[in-house]
Amino acid sequence: MNVMTKAKLKYQLIKPKIGARILNTKEELLSGELSSEINELLEDRGVLVFKRVMFTDEEQMAFTNAVGGLADEVRGEQVFKISLDKTINKEAVEYLKGSLFWHVDGTMNSIPIRGSVLSSKVLPTWGGNTEFANCYTAYDDLPQNVKEEIDGLRVIHSMWHSQLFHCPEPSLEQLRDWQSKGEGGTGERELPLVYKHANGRKSLILGNTAEYVIGKGTQESARILHGLRDFATSEPYHYAHEWEVGDAVMWDNTGTLHRAMPYDPDCGRMLHRTIFKGDSWG
Repeated sequence: MNVMTKAKLKYQLIKPKIGARILNTKEELLSGELSSEINELLEDRGVLVFKRVMFTDEEQMAFTNAVGGLADEVRGEQVFKISLDKTINKEAVEYLKGSLFWHVDGTMNSIPIRGSVLSSKVLPTWGGNTEFANCYTAYDDLPQNVKEEIDGLRVIHSMWHSQLFHCPEPSLEQLRDWQSKGEGGTGERELPLVYKHANGRKSLILGNTAEYVIGKGTQESARILHGLRDFATSEPYHYAHEWEVGDAVMWDNTGTLHRAMPYDPDCGRMLHRTIFKGDSWG
């Protein structure tokens, strides 16, 4: 008689307040038996690393679907190729330049991207690490008086504001194009500064799309947003992933910030992303 054993999630913590390295085989990951445990660990650690797992696109889609329900990217594809090569991403190159600054993906979407999986296909000639910051643990560690001050605050996010980080002097044509982006063509979305998750935990929604805090003056608004970002991206909550070909990284998109470190834009660096959506911004 065959003895059936169920796979168990095996991992190592990367840092006390962020990250875990998954040690299971690819076959165990694709079986679907670990999906519940992976989700729980993702909410706890913010970022999960799968060293040299070597997912094909089909395997990455299957894994993403098993863990969170594979969703279409903004242009309808299920695998988004992240590259500054204009022959691959002509329409998205300018948008992707904003990824060099701390951000949350999909802040213009009516339904948030709950999580993403990113696989390395081509390494850059230099640079190109991806940094993450755990905004769950950062919120947990805020002083109580700060939590009381920011709970309930709402923030206007806009795609056009994020583009000013890498192109601070756009033409009027560029600005109008940026301001037309997003669902409904409004270019802006109101989101909570403190996001309450289904499990009751709270995290900070920040990044380069955060334009201003509703009801606050411009200077105070900037101090709130930049101050919280500085805190959330400081050493205890920060992890930088140095890519090897075949690595995959999964992160909780509504509970972390991320950004790419500078790299040669002509080097052919290539990563493939899949996403799974959440329920509501609240």
